Amino acid sequence: MNRYVHDRRRFLALTAGAAATPFLAACGAGFGGDGKKSDGSAADDVTGSFDWKREKGTTVRALLNKHPYADALIADLKSFTEKTGIEVKYDVFPEDNYFDKLTVDLSSGRASYDVFMLGAYMVWQYGPPGWLEDLGPWMRNSSATGAEWDQADFFPNLLQADQWSLKAGAPLGQGGQYALPWGWETNVVAYNTEVFDKLGLKPAESFDELRELAGAIKKRAPGAGFDGMYGIAVRGSRSWATIHPGFMTMYARNGLHDFTVEGGKLTPAMNTPKAVAFTEDWAGMVRQGGPPSWTSYTWYQCSSDLGAKKAGMLFDADTAAYFQAVKGASPASGKIAFHPGPKGPDGSLATNMWIWSLGMNARSRRKSASWLFLQWATGKEHLRRAALTNNHIDPVRKSVSQDGAYKDKMRHLPGFIETFETVVDQTKIQFTPQAQFFDATTSWAAGLQEIYGGKDARSVLNGLASDLRSKVD
Repeated sequence: MNRYVHDRRRFLALTAGAAATPFLAACGAGFGGDGKKSDGSAADDVTGSFDWKREKGTTVRALLNKHPYADALIADLKSFTEKTGIEVKYDVFPEDNYFDKLTVDLSSGRASYDVFMLGAYMVWQYGPPGWLEDLGPWMRNSSATGAEWDQADFFPNLLQADQWSLKAGAPLGQGGQYALPWGWETNVVAYNTEVFDKLGLKPAESFDELRELAGAIKKRAPGAGFDGMYGIAVRGSRSWATIHPGFMTMYARNGLHDFTVEGGKLTPAMNTPKAVAFTEDWAGMVRQGGPPSWTSYTWYQCSSDLGAKKAGMLFDADTAAYFQAVKGASPASGKIAFHPGPKGPDGSLATNMWIWSLGMNARSRRKSASWLFLQWATGKEHLRRAALTNNHIDPVRKSVSQDGAYKDKMRHLPGFIETFETVVDQTKIQFTPQAQFFDATTSWAAGLQEIYGGKDARSVLNGLASDLRSKVD
């Protein structure tokens, strides 16, 4: 479950080296595109009426990360084989070596796997060297895609997160569709209702209130019978993953940006006066109301502390709280509620997200069968079953999110559905797409640690911006 233990510097080193080769770079040129022309896509070879059985007898190889979403998929594979006659062989790896495995396979050109899980951020690494199949031509071909798949049923911001022109700094939602949204997480606040009730507290509606709440809980909770409880769990390890959940969500709600883009040139923006002030305030919140060993905190520690009643609040992925809140999962289960979190000064609820997506190997020799698998795995039928009978939340499809049975399943979690519906349309990837993403955000996290430790925020962030300026140029 610890999605971010893996050192992304290894991932970056692997992809950077492979992407530098002239042949692979040439493969990526003009690979995508969202016009009618498919530029020689294998999707053009699929003609006639749509038929789920058209690749009967084929075997598709899948690479999966160990995750509840993968568990739900594996549990339902029999229905896919019955529907299509296609067998699926799969390998599952924990995330501490999953992306190494995937990166090595893609960069080698062996095509050991036809389909695989990836995060939307990985499109920025895997897309430019031409490792990902542009799924746009498959989606547009009615012979390859059944009407029941219903592209319009996806939340559009999720579909757009995997669509990119492969140009650094260019906005998402344009260009090729290099993966499909499959499961995602929005970053919100979860809180312990027991300590809130006992101390007479209410969820924060502004960042200033959140900082005050965090400090108040850390100061008052032990005297109210919550021994060792601190105010708020947020990530703090020296990893890109420290920046992307709560920090980037609140940063975006304050109208701040990681980079500005002018004429295709990226300029770091995390050292503007407002960004410096916000970062000082965030570090101050952690010093005042966070855990004592914050600089080691990952997704796992944050989630576990909420469940163990060590943290009064969590500002992170809603799933980090969900897996502690479900009945019998932790000492705090039944006592965790959800809230959108503080608004920005102008009322903004801009929210950063993580998306688990499914992609196709551009060198797969079984693309038609692979597309049927992707179509099924992201289709209404499977995703509804996965949401109802497994822990595949949050829905990437509007129809599943509005399904009565799904809502009934989630109603025992106070505020979950209301929070989801409040932020879903304002949730997107708040970062600027560019190949140095992992390195840049890891350096940003290191800077945040320095500021937390007492170094001058302006000096640290000016140094960070100077370093990043040459890297992204």
